[in-house]
Order: sequence, then structure tokens, then C-alpha cells
Amino acid sequence: MKIYRSSDYRRMKWKNGGGETAEIAVFPAHATMDDFAWRISMATVSSNGPFSIFADCDRTLSILSGEGMTLACADRAATYLTTDSAPYAFPADAATTATLADDRVTDLNVMTRRTVMSHSVTRMTVDGEIDIQAADGSVVLFCHDGRMAVTVDGTVASLAPQDCAVVDDMGRRPLVLSGKASFFVIRFNEIS
Repeated sequence: MKIYRSSDYRRMKWKNGGGETAEIAVFPAHATMDDFAWRISMATVSSNGPFSIFADCDRTLSILSGEGMTLACADRAATYLTTDSAPYAFPADAATTATLADDRVTDLNVMTRRTVMSHSVTRMTVDGEIDIQAADGSVVLFCHDGRMAVTVDGTVASLAPQDCAVVDDMGRRPLVLSGKASFFVIRFNEIS
């Protein structure tokens, strides 16, 4: 298990220069915007406009704070996303435009290069203790609000808001989560 603290995230300009992003984790380590297999980041969107285009990638977006925004993606119907919405998956290489409901939102972005990886994102809560079934690929737990502990094979790590834990190749062993928090479970699987 590897822990990433919010204070250590790498801050950079968006690929299209329209805003700022905080890179939470990337695989392989030190990959660039052009050669990652997967990437997790947070972005602050403070004006209406287009999203960056990432060739051959799929993206899932979740609103973390703010009043929400409407996404218009290629030929899909426009979708209004808020902090209560399910994570929204769409192709990262399709022309996508955001229209804010208010002055800004912060969102969680998960991307995979579709020729090598796939991903899923689920929003969950813990109030007490729960088990999360791991899988053959990587599992990332991103703490949104509150605090929680993650136990893997007797090793315990505490997550504060916007921290995350990356667990690789757990097989079918469970991850034990405890505390009171809202969080995201992100699963990555290699394309065979």
C-alpha cells in the first residue's frame, strides 16, 4: 500500500492551459500527460470552456465541491453534474465543454489509456467499518470528506480529506476501512 498526501500533489497547468490541476497519482511513476497508463487528478474549474483533449483515453469525472456544472460531450445529451451525482464516464478524446452553475467547482478526474487499461469509479461512505473486495488490478481509495483508516494485511494507514491509498495486486483479499468518511473506490485493470 502506498499513501499519497494532498500536501504532496504536483500542481500544474491544464494541458490546454485553461486552468490548474493537482496530479494525485500516475502510472507508471513519472509518466507525462502523453504516456501515462492511468492518471488521477483534481482540477479547479473557474470559467466555462473546453476540456483538454487526451488521445486514446477514457475519463471519469466526479464533482467534489461547488454548485456543479453541465458537460456537453460530443454527440451526447448535456449532463448536469453536482456533488450528489454518480461519477460520469466519457471519452477524453471527444470534444467536451463545461458550463458552470456558479463561480467554480473542484472535480476528481480519473483517466486511462484505453489501449492498455480500463477503470471504474464508485462513490461510497463508511461510518464504522466495512470491507472492500480487492481485485487483480490496482485499487485506489480517495478520501473525499472525513477521516478513515485503511487496513491491508495488518498494515494500517490513516487518510485525511483528499489523501489516497494505492493498493496493487491484492488478489481477492479484502481491504478493511474504518472511520467516518465519504470516499471513492477507483479500480484499474490491464487490457488483455
